[in-house]
Amino acid sequence: MSQRLQDIMTRQVATVQPHQSLEEAAKIMNDYNVGAVPVVENGQCVGMITDRDIAIRASAQNRDSQTPVRNVMTHNIVTAPAQMDIHEAADLMAKHQIRRLPVVDNNQVVGIVALGDLAVQNIYQNEAGAALSDISQNDPAQG
Repeated sequence: MSQRLQDIMTRQVATVQPHQSLEEAAKIMNDYNVGAVPVVENGQCVGMITDRDIAIRASAQNRDSQTPVRNVMTHNIVTAPAQMDIHEAADLMAKHQIRRLPVVDNNQVVGIVALGDLAVQNIYQNEAGAALSDISQNDPAQG
């Protein structure tokens, strides 16, 4: 029987709202020791904000720490349902070159899966490695 995202996802997901400041988002990331936080408005996932977004986008646009998250977050993000097969999720992450996948059911964030979550599942190490390889080869930050 195949495993589903709900079997390995992190259920306690820190989130931020679009109107919150970059400073608040960075503090949440620091408090939870994460590098990305889903942006949630009215219970729905409307984007993601990463430590890289804050460091690169905000800095490149001369934004200060009180800039709203909505101004630098990534819009139109890829999400997956909790019932998605882990192999499908790994393929989805590789295809879209993403390291973190918000898990959404009924338009609500119910969890998040990172490449590392896939890698700790021994039978999924190949997919996670392939996904990371695809992402790293195309990631300008790796350059």
